[in-house]
Amino acid sequence: MAAAAGVSLATVDRVLNNRPNVSEKTKAKVKDAIEKTGFVRNLAAVNLLRNRPYRFRFILPANGDEYLSELLCEVEHTGKVLKNDMTEVETVQLDMADPIAVANYLSGLETSDLEGVAVMAPESPPVRDAIARLHERGLHVVQFLSGQEKLDDIDFVGVNNLAAGSTAAKIVGKFCGGRKGSIMVVAETMQAMDSIERRLGFDRTIARSFAGLRPLPSLETYGNAPRAEKIIANQLQHNADIIAVYVLSSEARLPIKVLQKMSNLKELVVVAHERTPFSEAALVSDEIDAIIAQNPGHAVRSALRILRARSEAREPIAAQENIRIEILLSENL
Repeated sequence: MAAAAGVSLATVDRVLNNRPNVSEKTKAKVKDAIEKTGFVRNLAAVNLLRNRPYRFRFILPANGDEYLSELLCEVEHTGKVLKNDMTEVETVQLDMADPIAVANYLSGLETSDLEGVAVMAPESPPVRDAIARLHERGLHVVQFLSGQEKLDDIDFVGVNNLAAGSTAAKIVGKFCGGRKGSIMVVAETMQAMDSIERRLGFDRTIARSFAGLRPLPSLETYGNAPRAEKIIANQLQHNADIIAVYVLSSEARLPIKVLQKMSNLKELVVVAHERTPFSEAALVSDEIDAIIAQNPGHAVRSALRILRARSEAREPIAAQENIRIEILLSENL
């Protein structure tokens, strides 16, 4: 293959293993030669020669509730399973409210220490630029559940959040049964790209299909109970026609517990995201009508499969890594 590409064996090795100091023109020549010759790497031999495990790291928020706990458990469990497959998995938790600190942490990562990272962080220019620089330096990156704007060339694991928001809107609209009124929309933060996209998908579908419903401005709790109580009470006070609630962030417990104190949730249409012990119990008690979910175990395993494939210069299997939108009702738990 080196002869077909017109380069040295050392250059082929650098391209196959994503090492630096190879021009884009040379990379293209080697990849073209791979396609023409039908070259297939012997991954078992490659891993034997490595004589060290692949090292991957999940970078997750320091603060969260039940869904974050679910993710941490899945990472720990999957890491234990993969130890026998020459793969080490670890977790670092950062204060995602400080994008400069997150960007500084990402900038300090070295390709000599890690093969790849899965990053779950709200959208911000510093974090986006730091992820892009990591990618340019040859460290494999997966945007995990919450992506960054204009990083379409970097792998993303998670549901299509525009579709998830649109799905929530269709459920809310149908469950309202033709009634007219306002919809409370609650998020932990609207800085996160998943929240932005869910809100956009939700508004588009409501505007297109349910003219009698009016989504109110998004409420941001920032995960703070006193703030959540204040802003939810204020919106209830000034909008007596609220007939539905859409919790679009992954942690639904705080806003739902506040609403339990202030209203009869069984008289409202309530849709939330992600299956947790709390949201499941609320679904069973009819205080939540539907949950839009994505399987956290599938997401964790998918991120690791992509990072492993990229580390071995393979293309991930796209169909395998497609995270489905699940609709949970009390009847199908």
